Amino acid sequence: MEQRPPNAEAGARVLVVDDDPTVAEIVTGYLDRAGYVVDRAGDGPGALARAAAHWPDLVVLDLMLPGMDGLEVCRRMRGQGPVPVIMLTARGDEDDRILGLEVGADDYVTKPFSPRELVLRVESVLRRARPAPAPASGLLRAAGLSVDPAARRAAKNGAELALTIREFDLLTFFLRHPGRAFAREELMREVWGWDFGDLSTVTVHVRRLRGKVEDDPARPRLIQTVWGVGYRFDPATAAGEV
Repeated sequence: MEQRPPNAEAGARVLVVDDDPTVAEIVTGYLDRAGYVVDRAGDGPGALARAAAHWPDLVVLDLMLPGMDGLEVCRRMRGQGPVPVIMLTARGDEDDRILGLEVGADDYVTKPFSPRELVLRVESVLRRARPAPAPASGLLRAAGLSVDPAARRAAKNGAELALTIREFDLLTFFLRHPGRAFAREELMREVWGWDFGDLSTVTVHVRRLRGKVEDDPARPRLIQTVWGVGYRFDPATAAGEV
């Protein structure tokens, strides 16, 4: 008997949005066999209507939809509430992938893709989206930032930050490891939980996170680039210490 992923046991609902009936049917079939509750839509308005009727735990969203494209659907859904999004794109162009990440997609898969891999991506994103038990250290604080891992809430100087799932996980990881430089490969493994994937995903998320936590994102002091290595969270430098 095929093993069902842990998130499927909890009855996670996945909305599949793709105007190609064959792709939508294959993806739906694999997710259904994995134990997920699956809704389908063939265009942007249909996706928004489905989401309004039954808010999904995750959306598998095609970038190239007729009329309202996937980027606009993602923006509108994120305006209604937090929801993890895996973007599908028929193009291998890096600009398309980065656009998806810039509007808040948590992951992307380039067509043609392995349906089995997509199911693993869905499981990974859902697992990261669910609150984890609070660590013994509780609230994390540094340089005016505070993160509550159990409640999945973050703030800067007392003002709550609107972070995507991956941005929150990345900030939490940085706060737990101040002063240490991490390669992008390490961050993808530790934060995303993947030993595979396009490293530009990490680059884009660091840039987005800087835009929300740095006083001047063009001259970041908290999340510093370590040339030839990766990135380092350095609250001491941001505080003006030597």
